[in-house]
Amino acid sequence: MGFFIFLTPATAPAALGLFLYGMKLMSEALQKVAGGRMRQILAAITNNRIKGVLTGFLVTTTIQSSSATTVMVVSFVNAGLLSLIGAVGVIMGANIGTTVTAWIISLLGFKVSLSFLSLPLIGISFPFFFSKNSIKKSWGEFIIGFAILFLGLQFLKESVPDMNNNAGVLNFLSSFTDLGYISILIFVIIGTILTVIIQSSSATMALTLVMVYNGLIPFELAAAMVLGENIGTTITANIAAFVANVSAKRAARAHLIFNTFGVIWMLIVFHPFLRGIDSFMQHYHNISILSTHLSHADYESIKQEYPIALSLFHTSFNILNTLMLLGFAKLIAKIATKMVPDDDEEEEEFRLQYINSGLFSTSELSIMQAKMKSQILVAA
Repeated sequence: MGFFIFLTPATAPAALGLFLYGMKLMSEALQKVAGGRMRQILAAITNNRIKGVLTGFLVTTTIQSSSATTVMVVSFVNAGLLSLIGAVGVIMGANIGTTVTAWIISLLGFKVSLSFLSLPLIGISFPFFFSKNSIKKSWGEFIIGFAILFLGLQFLKESVPDMNNNAGVLNFLSSFTDLGYISILIFVIIGTILTVIIQSSSATMALTLVMVYNGLIPFELAAAMVLGENIGTTITANIAAFVANVSAKRAARAHLIFNTFGVIWMLIVFHPFLRGIDSFMQHYHNISILSTHLSHADYESIKQEYPIALSLFHTSFNILNTLMLLGFAKLIAKIATKMVPDDDEEEEEFRLQYINSGLFSTSELSIMQAKMKSQILVAA
């Protein structure tokens, strides 16, 4: 991780921490406001894959956390309330939903600087924050989280080294960026590792957006980092499933299979796909995001378009990946089943089938699990 440390001065980890805290506060507040309804929607999901995709997109867009969605999916599979095939559909939708965060950051954090509003927003939200009404308090936490998030983003943008006055940074980066296709693979790995360490694909995406905005890395390597982030984000669900049953482990593996396969096919068509994004930007924004011969003045005049182009790449990739693999949900489930075989049947036999406790316990789940268990006991 010397690469990350070298690229960012001492203020960058603090800025990233501030961004992460704002994202966490905002996401948790939204979950308090809508989380109960979201869990009820997830619980009602059938094996209809299209409904699963739409639900995954809706839940992730609402609570602004694909990690929270996938952990809920694992918990529902663990409790026997969601089938493995249904879980695959929800995970696909969550991947599309998480791209909304990148658009919010790109449109509001780079096109319009909201950092000057952060302190007034925090001041306005404090009466809500101390309200005895839980809904008002959650909305207060959301506004504070929103303000802190963009404050952190502003500090993050300012902490990136000035390329004109840092020849050492340019020389260091050239050793990674001038290796052709190997450079792309290196940045895929960097994106994966950063996401695993930070445990937030949204935060890693924000860091990538800042780097390409400031000209620290070219657009194609920023896109490679985004692909790595798609792999790295699957680690959260796999950690959550570590103490769960076989079915939940399979759901987590299905997430890994889906995202990894998507990255593999994208790497095969990587350059033609980027040229397609470039053509779109030239047609609608009159800029070329793949141009490497821009003067400093020219780059400064159009650099706010680069986060837009990267968000477009992120969204189009995830939508296409879902469309391509939606019909193969059963195959993905079958591969995940083979990856996690039923080796512990004797152990599972002495385990409560519907009632579970631990990392995934929620009030909605506990009530539904108790009802299902009571029905089994009555029938017996």
